[in-house]
Amino acid sequence: MERQVRVRFAPSPTGPLHIGGVRTALYNYLFARQHGGVMILRIEDTDSTRFVPGAEDYINEALAWLGIGIDEGVREGGNYGPYKQSERRDIYRKYVKQLLDNDKAYIAFDTPEELEAKRQEIKNFQYDASTRMMMRNSLSMPADEVKRLLDAGTKHVVRFKIEPDKQVVVNDLIRGTVTVNSSTLDDKVLYKSADDLPTYHLANIVDDHLMEVSHVIRGEEWLPSAPLHVLLYQALGWTDTMPQFVHLPLLLKPDGKGKLSKRDGDRLGFPVFPLEWHDPKSGEVSSGYRERGYLPQAVVNFLALLGWNPGDEREMFTMQELINEFSFEHCSKKGAKFDFEKGKWFNHEYIMNMPDDSLAQVFKPVLARHADAQAFTDDYIARAVGLVKGRVNFIEELWDQAAFFFRAPLTYAEKDVRKRWKPETPAIMRELIQVLRGIDDFTSKNSEEIVLGWIKEHDYHMGNVMNAFRLTVVGECKGPHMFDITELLGCDETVARIERGLQNIQPIDA
Repeated sequence: MERQVRVRFAPSPTGPLHIGGVRTALYNYLFARQHGGVMILRIEDTDSTRFVPGAEDYINEALAWLGIGIDEGVREGGNYGPYKQSERRDIYRKYVKQLLDNDKAYIAFDTPEELEAKRQEIKNFQYDASTRMMMRNSLSMPADEVKRLLDAGTKHVVRFKIEPDKQVVVNDLIRGTVTVNSSTLDDKVLYKSADDLPTYHLANIVDDHLMEVSHVIRGEEWLPSAPLHVLLYQALGWTDTMPQFVHLPLLLKPDGKGKLSKRDGDRLGFPVFPLEWHDPKSGEVSSGYRERGYLPQAVVNFLALLGWNPGDEREMFTMQELINEFSFEHCSKKGAKFDFEKGKWFNHEYIMNMPDDSLAQVFKPVLARHADAQAFTDDYIARAVGLVKGRVNFIEELWDQAAFFFRAPLTYAEKDVRKRWKPETPAIMRELIQVLRGIDDFTSKNSEEIVLGWIKEHDYHMGNVMNAFRLTVVGECKGPHMFDITELLGCDETVARIERGLQNIQPIDA
């Protein structure tokens, strides 16, 4: 019987969710949905010293904003909980004991000072089969001494006992077969008595087994730990339920070498977090894609193509299309350069393709910061943003391009006044007012025919008249088609703006 696809995204609540983690969550989600499987969100909070308040809520909010649905988790519940590792202490103790009883692990009492001294003594020191007998642990110490220390409550750890010089094979859906000699691995700490919690390595394996995870899809940075995890599965007798490993390529800096970091975003001016993050300790605020005006669909589309391609030249995908097309066969082994300019392009394309009424709803919070949004109908706002959306990459920029639709200009661009406001302009503008007032059908096409006909009939300079007209209505010589603007503003508002311009614009000597 074929195993049900069950995947997990397992972040640690140590701060905001990095955009690389978002991509990992996305690939897990795409794979699960494609195979009718289950997406698990597991919170790996075994390192209590690094816990950051608010990080878990941030993770949930970020995934919800991006449309990455969770089937089982702390909030959603499920039959395999608890889904927070700090609540699974009793479960882990059982498997720590099993490893100790089966001579697959041992207890170590070495203090941090003793470990540091050994590192100073032995170059490239590694706690393994070649060094463990010179350390303070249950393999090198008499049993009664070990018992005495445990009875006294002495702090200790449990280390995995790795047998040396064995070939460990990791089968990876992206990287193929990876073989590692066990002598290169150290005896990793699996459990710490100080907080009565396992480390990542043991908790990860136990949870993946008990939650029946079929595929472990994670970042390339975890590839070095895969041989250790294979050995743990074998030591616990779980080889038949070992998941399929998938290690995704790294997200790389836009320039230079190395992994994408927050510093790169700060240096080049782009977010590396999905949502804005307020650090509860330092008070530092880090920008987020949502607050920068990115649409979640654009972020998803952009991230999906960083390390995966559909095998052809297509770039625009809905979430459902990504679910249909995604495959590890088309994932790259090499890291993907984080092209933030391409991210802007995706956002522009999604803004362009968004229905105007939907775009208006996204724009409303921005509008409300600058004007009384309640003074305008939804239809008016939709038509306004529809006229300027081709000029922006971000939602926030819509205000810069569409502000004149919501408030009449109070000032006029000096360079345009100097170039377009001639001594004869006021008289021509007064004539234009009369022409506009005489138009019954104020639609763009009809108004354009009448006004351009009037200009031609009087042999006026087309550029000077139309730019002066635009200057009075918009405040500068920019914006969409002039008669699309006037149709939306209406005759009364258009004429009022020309009259205000006549009162306030003074010619400037060129």
